[in-house]
Amino acid sequence: MEIRHEDLGRGGLFVAGEGEDRAELTYAPAGIQNSLIFDHTYVPEHMRGQGIAEKLVDHAVGYAREKGMTVVPACSYVRSLFQRHPERYGDVAAAEEKPIGRI
Repeated sequence: MEIRHEDLGRGGLFVAGEGEDRAELTYAPAGIQNSLIFDHTYVPEHMRGQGIAEKLVDHAVGYAREKGMTVVPACSYVRSLFQRHPERYGDVAAAEEKPIGRI
């Protein structure tokens, strides 16, 4: 499966397929220095269950690693993948913000 990167300036996406067979993962700058926010994955219903979303995440994580960036997994799918596989994604996962207590 070919995955391509589309740079949209302030953000972009990783895409597999075309037309009705198009799956994607979108990202944007996270507002934290050297971080990207992975905010959405989409795989058409007829293509689900083939591991396409995970391949998109792996490709996007590879991009972040090459750029020396961390990832904020805002998308629920990406977040669950990061939680299930810390050995694969722990090195790029942005540190979670700690809640500020009341004074």
